[in-house]
Amino acid sequence: MLKILKIRLKQGNCTIPYPFKVKLPERFRGLPRVYPERCGDDCKLCADACPINAISLNPLTLDIGRCIFCENCVSACPNKAIEYSDGIKMSVRNRSDLLLRGQELKLAEALEKKMKKLLGRSLKLRVVTAGSCNGCEMELNAVNNIQFDLSRFGVQIVASPRHADGVIVTGPVTNNMKLALEKTFAAVPEPKIVIAVGACAINGGPFEGSPHVHNGADKLLPVDLYIPGCPPHPLTIIDGILRLLGRE
Repeated sequence: MLKILKIRLKQGNCTIPYPFKVKLPERFRGLPRVYPERCGDDCKLCADACPINAISLNPLTLDIGRCIFCENCVSACPNKAIEYSDGIKMSVRNRSDLLLRGQELKLAEALEKKMKKLLGRSLKLRVVTAGSCNGCEMELNAVNNIQFDLSRFGVQIVASPRHADGVIVTGPVTNNMKLALEKTFAAVPEPKIVIAVGACAINGGPFEGSPHVHNGADKLLPVDLYIPGCPPHPLTIIDGILRLLGRE
């Protein structure tokens, strides 16, 4: 026991301070930046390189709700019309706000005053894995580790929808998970919120258009917060939830 305590004291406080001030790895792909003015005449190299049709032209538009952050567009464009920054803040309230045309991203605003008052400073969420590859789940697990520690903000992931204030959805919502998702949502007491985490939960991701999926959570449930990424970084997830609570 003394040895354990000695090691723990040596480790010190490992939790990232808030507001977040952390240097991310050089290879980290955060919020994309779009520069339509850099596009060459009739150039469509970036759109052709995108494996999931997240890019449209005239004007150049990147749908970061679909984007899987593969960086194919960056490699294909000779004019650097699309770049990835180290920004972690990219959660929004409305699906249409995820369409980037060179403007600043309209980040998520807080819930309505009445809803915030009912939730107080505590939020309990139930995760539903609706056909995910498990990438988003790994990041959701990470938000509770000693480094990120989501619980310090009064937000916890719970085992039962009966104890929850809302649902976090990951995955494109497969046919086999549709009923389970609907039953989980129905079991959460009113008022309740829905958070779509990752490209699959927002738009179906690489599986969009498949007859076996429903192309995201908002095809079945009223989504209150969209957190893009494939998968989103733990800091992106935490930032989005705190914005929803008006605590960013």
